[in-house]
Amino acid sequence: MSEKAVTDKAGSGEERLGVISDSDVDPSLLDTLSLNFVKKNLVLPLKKNKGTLRVAIAEQSGLFAAEEIGRITGTEIEPVLTEKAALLNAINRFYDRLSGSASEVIEDISEEGLDSLATAWEEPKDLIDITDEAPIIRLLNSLFFQAVKDRASDIHIEPYEREIEVRFRIDGILYHVHTPPKVLQEALASRVKIMAGLDIAEKRLPQDGKIRLLVAGKDIYVRVSIIPTTFGERIVLRLLDRKAGIISLESIGLDPGEVKNFIKLLNRSNGIILVTGPTGAGKSTTLYSALNKINSSNRNIITIEDPVEYQIKGLGQIHVNPKIGLTFATGLRSILRQDPDVIMIGEIRDRETAEIAIQASLTGHLVLSTLHTTDTATAVTRLVDMGIEPYLVASSVSAVLAQKLVRLLCKDCRSEYDPTPEELNLYRRVKAPEKLWKATGCDNCFNTGYYGRTSLFEFMLADDDTHRLILKCHDAKEIKKEWIAGGMKTLFENGLLKAANGLTSLEEVIRVAHDRGV
Repeated sequence: MSEKAVTDKAGSGEERLGVISDSDVDPSLLDTLSLNFVKKNLVLPLKKNKGTLRVAIAEQSGLFAAEEIGRITGTEIEPVLTEKAALLNAINRFYDRLSGSASEVIEDISEEGLDSLATAWEEPKDLIDITDEAPIIRLLNSLFFQAVKDRASDIHIEPYEREIEVRFRIDGILYHVHTPPKVLQEALASRVKIMAGLDIAEKRLPQDGKIRLLVAGKDIYVRVSIIPTTFGERIVLRLLDRKAGIISLESIGLDPGEVKNFIKLLNRSNGIILVTGPTGAGKSTTLYSALNKINSSNRNIITIEDPVEYQIKGLGQIHVNPKIGLTFATGLRSILRQDPDVIMIGEIRDRETAEIAIQASLTGHLVLSTLHTTDTATAVTRLVDMGIEPYLVASSVSAVLAQKLVRLLCKDCRSEYDPTPEELNLYRRVKAPEKLWKATGCDNCFNTGYYGRTSLFEFMLADDDTHRLILKCHDAKEIKKEWIAGGMKTLFENGLLKAANGLTSLEEVIRVAHDRGV
C-alpha cells in the first residue's frame, strides 16, 4: 500500500477502536517487533483479516511505522485509529506477557553459565563485573515484572544453606514463587545494591536504600532493606506504585458516619489525631487520604516522614535522615518555625517527639501521626508510658483510629452459604446476617479466593467522658470497656459487618481481629 493510500485509509474515519481486548490481538505477531519500537511509534499489530493486517495507531505519525510493520510481515495493512491511553495499556499488557518469567530466566542460565559464575566468586574480581552479566540483570528484572503483574507488595529474597528462596507478599500473605540456584546469591545481592546506590562491599551491616523503576508503564518506588544472616544477605524489596494515586477518605473502609466525624476533626485548628496499628496495616495510606482531603491553598501543611512514600502537590514533605541528625524530633522543631496549620508526623517513636507534638497541638496546630499499637485504648496508655502526663494526653488527643487490613473476597468466585449457629453467635453485639460468603478460588485470584484488601477500623472520638477516663484510669482494658459501652465498634465487630456485606469472609476476620477487638 502506498504512503498516500495509508494516509487516506486512516483518515477516512471508517473505524475507531476505544478499547483493545485480548480477542483483537494475535500475540504471535508481536515476536518480531520490539517493545521500544511499538511504544515509540504508538502502533500495535492486531490480527490478519483476509490477508490484510489491521494495525492500531494513536495518531497520524504512526502511519509510517504501520507501513514498516507491513514490510516486516509482508502483508498489506489496514490502520485503525485508537485512543492513545487504550493503545498504551494494550502494549504494556501484551508485552508484559511476552517478557520471560523468573523461572524461564533461571532455566535459561545453563550449567556452564553457573559454573563460570561460581568460578568468578572463587577468584578476586570486581563485583560490578559479575553483576553486569546479562542473566543476573534479566533475573532481577523478571522478578520485578512478575511482582508488579501479581500485585505483590513485597519481594523476599532469602538465602539458606543450599538454595535461595524467593517469596512474594500478595494481599498480606507470603507465597513461595522461585528457588534460584545458590551460586547466584552474591551476584543477585550485589545487583540490588548497585540499583539502590548501596555499598556493594559491605556485607556485615544492614543497609537500606531505594530504587525507582518503570515497569509496564507503572512508576514503581522500591524500598530496599538488606540484613546479614547466617547464610548470606537477606533482601526485602517493598513495591509502591506512585501513579496509583491516593485513596479517597470515603473509600478506605470507614462507615459513612465515621467519615463525617473524621472530616469534622480534620477541619479543626488544633488537636492530635492518632492512627494506630501494626506494621503494614495501612496507617500511612489513611494519613495521606486525610491530608489529601484537607489540602488547599489556604492551609500550610508540612509532613515529616520516614520515608516519603507519596508526593502530594501543595504539601511540604521532609524525609528524616538520622545520619545527619535530622530525626522526627529535630525536624518537628524546625517545622514549627514554618508557620504550619497542619503537621503530619510519620510516627511518634519516643518521648521527645511526643512532647513536641502535644505542645504543637496545644498551641494551635492540627497534628496527625501514627503509633504502633494494637487498638485505640493502648494508644493512650502508650503515650503515658512514654512519660507524657495524663492531663496533657487528655487535653490534646482528639481521636484515635485503630486499623488492620483484611483480604477482600474475589468477586468472580466467592460463594454464598448459610451461617452456622456458632458463626451467628459471633454476631451477638451486631446485626446477624442471613447469608455469608466464603473464598472459593479461580484463575483471577490465583486460586486463593481473595483479591485486594480493605481496612477494619476502630474509631474513638474523644469527648469529656474520655478525658475524665484518661485522667483517672491508665489501664487499657478498662478504658476500652468504657468506650465499647459508649457505643464504639471494635475491630472485630467492624469485620463482622464487612463479612455480612460480602466484602470478606468470616474466616479472614477471625484470622486478623478475633479476641483482639473484643
